[in-house]
Amino acid sequence: MEIISYIFLIIGGLFYLLGGLGILRMPDVFNRIQAGTKATTLGAFSVLIGVMIAHPEWWLKLLLIIIFIVLANPIGSSVLAKAAYLSFDKPKNLVIDQLQDIFGGEDND
Repeated sequence: MEIISYIFLIIGGLFYLLGGLGILRMPDVFNRIQAGTKATTLGAFSVLIGVMIAHPEWWLKLLLIIIFIVLANPIGSSVLAKAAYLSFDKPKNLVIDQLQDIFGGEDND
């Protein structure tokens, strides 16, 4: 069981590494939000599952942490994306701006 735990911890660390690399390499703020949120969520799940396997007596606490991450990450990334949409210039390759009617603003021409 210890080896399986280490495998999950390594996988989680790799997802964190890929998430950080995605934040550095992505071209605009919306792609950076997506890379950071998805990769680090999977990394956190893998690390927590690895800890859960290593310490089975902590399963309830770790499960609550996983549930909190499942609820908080989409809300947090949505709020960041809305703030970025309202604050920064729109991406150059934006063809149809479906949020323009909701949040207002000028055309991206």
